[in-house]
Amino acid sequence: MTAVVVTTDTTSTAQPSLWRASVYRYKIELRTFRRVRDEVIFTFLLPVALLILFASTFGGEIENTGVDVSQYFVAGMLAATGITVGFQSLAAQIALEQSDGTLKRLAGTPMPKTAYMAGKIGMVVTVAVGQTIAMFAVGLALFNVSLPHARGWLILVSALALNLAIWTMLGLAFSRLISNPRAGGAVVVPPTLILQFISGVYIPFTEIPEWLQSIASIFPLRWAALGLRQALLPDSFARVEPGGTWQTGQMYLILGNWLLVSAVLTAVFFRWRGRE
Repeated sequence: MTAVVVTTDTTSTAQPSLWRASVYRYKIELRTFRRVRDEVIFTFLLPVALLILFASTFGGEIENTGVDVSQYFVAGMLAATGITVGFQSLAAQIALEQSDGTLKRLAGTPMPKTAYMAGKIGMVVTVAVGQTIAMFAVGLALFNVSLPHARGWLILVSALALNLAIWTMLGLAFSRLISNPRAGGAVVVPPTLILQFISGVYIPFTEIPEWLQSIASIFPLRWAALGLRQALLPDSFARVEPGGTWQTGQMYLILGNWLLVSAVLTAVFFRWRGRE
């Protein structure tokens, strides 16, 4: 009699690659974002509306630099993209998914946790790029903003990328501090608005009281805004900046330090479960 040996292959179910899982998760995140029409409209139209409102209302040259206030606002609003998309929106989303158990369920599936992060970050980058293009187009069409020179493009892209990366990681970390996800917007909006006002987004930085300038200089938004002004405004504007220069090296040093700090804060504070 011939013996029949039955073997069980416990590895027959192939797991999707990290790349495929990340792309799949990215599509889900983007689809979820598009379905919330109010959020889509708020995310894209409000910054553009604010840019047009501020730039049209507060015109005039800044201290004989040849730079109109409207051009200054374009650089500031581009800097604000990182904090509104990467921090404000993301922190509220994560807090809600922690509270309703979405993250806990996803953590218990075969999906790599890295794929979730990649999908979420991909969604943030996509929204931020779309918002940046919209505001840049308005600046070019309505407010005589010039395209950067070769070095200006490098500063523009690097400042935008560092700013978005920092605020995205800070958004992941800050989500842990939101005890009630229904109040997520109320928790994250005040600090973002305050930082925008004291970092030179809506008000020329030199017109802000010095003690507020000192506070703003601790945070990355003030330096990202400075980098974007350097990329988009003529060198004649540098003389009205604090110190009379663009402080390029210091700008990159501080943003680089914040990149490391935000990564550490994310590792320490981010959790897959909501606060009990």
